[in-house]
Amino acid sequence: MGFARTCSVALVGVEGVVVEIQADLEPGVATFTLVGLPDKSLTESRDRVRAAVVNAGAEWPQKKLTVGLSPASVPKSGSGFDLGVACAVLGAAERIDPRSVAGLLMLGELGLDGRVRPVRGVLPAVLAAADAGHRQVVVPEEAVPEASLVPDVSVLGVRSLRQLIALLNDEPVPEEEPPEGLPVDEPAGDRGLSVLSLPGQGWAAPGAARRAERPLDMADVAGQHTARRALEVAAAGRHHIFFKGPPGAGKTMLAERLPGLLPPLTSQQSLEVTAVHSVAGVLPPGQPLVTRPPYCAPHHSATMASLVGGGSGLPRPGAVSMAHHGVLFLDEAAECSGRVLDAMRQPLESGQVVVARASGMMRMPARFLLALAANPCPCGRHGMKGGECECRPASVRRYRARLSGPLMDRVDLRVHVKPLTRSELAGLHGKSESTAAVAERVLAARERAAARYMGTPWSANSDVPGHELRTRWPAEPGALSRAEEDMEHGLLTARGMDRVLRVAWTVADLAGHDRPTAQDVDWALELRTGIRRGTSPSPAGVSLRGRP
Repeated sequence: MGFARTCSVALVGVEGVVVEIQADLEPGVATFTLVGLPDKSLTESRDRVRAAVVNAGAEWPQKKLTVGLSPASVPKSGSGFDLGVACAVLGAAERIDPRSVAGLLMLGELGLDGRVRPVRGVLPAVLAAADAGHRQVVVPEEAVPEASLVPDVSVLGVRSLRQLIALLNDEPVPEEEPPEGLPVDEPAGDRGLSVLSLPGQGWAAPGAARRAERPLDMADVAGQHTARRALEVAAAGRHHIFFKGPPGAGKTMLAERLPGLLPPLTSQQSLEVTAVHSVAGVLPPGQPLVTRPPYCAPHHSATMASLVGGGSGLPRPGAVSMAHHGVLFLDEAAECSGRVLDAMRQPLESGQVVVARASGMMRMPARFLLALAANPCPCGRHGMKGGECECRPASVRRYRARLSGPLMDRVDLRVHVKPLTRSELAGLHGKSESTAAVAERVLAARERAAARYMGTPWSANSDVPGHELRTRWPAEPGALSRAEEDMEHGLLTARGMDRVLRVAWTVADLAGHDRPTAQDVDWALELRTGIRRGTSPSPAGVSLRGRP
């Protein structure tokens, strides 16, 4: 009788649970039983592991084999357990020393030829291993840069099972061809082994140089001075924004340039975003760490599962999680399903998504900046000067009602994007500001807010509860008088009042004010209600009624 064990990780959403893989060999008819709540793809690992072991040059044990995955109550899915199962079986058969694999944590799918293939979710899996006290992990060679982002963990990257067997037995390591897309002169060495213990070393994409793409620039947006200033406020305070206007006015251009205004991600934010993208399997080759705020723009026909997360079996991240610490843009928002739009109300408030299924519950981060864009009516010409709208009044009402009141109450900025004039399109009023210039003001405003909220759980104005703003950081005396009148007249809800105060603080930060003035609050009210409040200064101190 032989027994061996090693470890791997089961992912539940973006959180990992360390799983102990136990292999037991007993005399009897040669069978292979896998227990511990595996799903279909994991059950199929029996055939993959058997073929991989044989093609790696090892003998498959002809005994009664039982492999258990503990804890048995946690659902386990995916092919990432293959490498751990194979080594546990070989340890039980004494092909390798059982003690050599007992302290290792292994992640990787096995091909039938014994090659070790990459899997999704390496970063959150290694993070869970580190939290559980594991300091040595084995991963496919392509996943070494991603796994090495976790500090104080030694990462071994292998190309095949026979390499790992030789290494564990202190035998000469056989040479293997590099994986597709990984050059021979990669730091992995001439035998295909890579050992790293330090986080991100600037690992670059293998192969030929990538084609340079011109970044999106705010200078490309003609006119739309009010919308540009509103976009600056949205970036500075992380406020949700809604663009309404006819087709071709520039709504999509503005939203696409919003991520460029946001500050780079912090180290902690980068790890959180990278973990989500790793689980979703969308990390670009050669970029193991996401350092810029992500941008996600799903089609208006997206289902609820694709937007908020879900799917058969254990749910997977949706668009709201893919946009974590970035921008989620819903173009043609009025064409989206009402159920799908209303499903975002909870993550907009809490910053996370909780999806419950019969097979388990998943909690995923979803703190994103929402940008919506919609036409004024189905034909898009309602209210246009010289345009003839063909929509019936009832059709216009139904179209606009698809964006429900509770959802729009959570949107801080509502901007009407007007059609461009000929002079604006021709650039007769001068060149618009670049993204770099606007982003510099946004970063300065973020730093002012961060200094104000130092020692608190908040860092941006949109995060601070209204009660705290009214008591600990009040506006100037009398500055909220117009907002209080709007609340009395039913133009603002209590939530809307809090959001106006948050926007006013962002406007004050951009203008360099110590606290919001009456003009700052008036500008915040105008951005929310669309009602002009007299002369309101722009964040840069320039009147929004004139030209920049």
